Amino acid sequence: MTINVYTEQTPNPATMKFMVNKLLINGSEDFATKESAEHSPFAKELFKFNFVSGVFFASNFVTITKTEDAEWADVEPILKEFVKGAVESEYKIKEAHAEEAPAFEGSDLEIKIQQILHDYIRPAVEQDGGAISYKSFEEGVVTVELRGSCSGCPSSTITLKSGIQNLLQRMVPEVKEVVSNAL
Repeated sequence: MTINVYTEQTPNPATMKFMVNKLLINGSEDFATKESAEHSPFAKELFKFNFVSGVFFASNFVTITKTEDAEWADVEPILKEFVKGAVESEYKIKEAHAEEAPAFEGSDLEIKIQQILHDYIRPAVEQDGGAISYKSFEEGVVTVELRGSCSGCPSSTITLKSGIQNLLQRMVPEVKEVVSNAL
């Protein structure tokens, strides 16, 4: 199989999405630091580039965060070639002892919130090179974690309040507010 890689800009100017024509991972993995990539051969190799400051994998893409001093025009072709070679060489995203994504847990209301996040919000967030995960629901406040492109993105507050919060409030009247522990 010939691996094709194409890039897509994300709403976050510091990140770029590198899409491939192959499923890389079920779920997602976030490596916000070089140290966190210890058990990911693929991410560990990406962090060897001095202009890479974050790596996030989901389905058929890797979102790479660059350092401030790097320009996409300079580093994009290098990263594109690397991603192609890494996928062709079947670099592992996570070593074998990785666990599967957990099932939804909590009260019926919490499970409903998690299901909505998974079914409606996750696909949209992944389109922008990011991921969202449920953290808690207390006294009407849903706490989520935004990762990948969404972490530190200037428009993530708008996404959180206008998109996610509005949808959850319509579908689950008990939801009063949505906050992120990554903003």
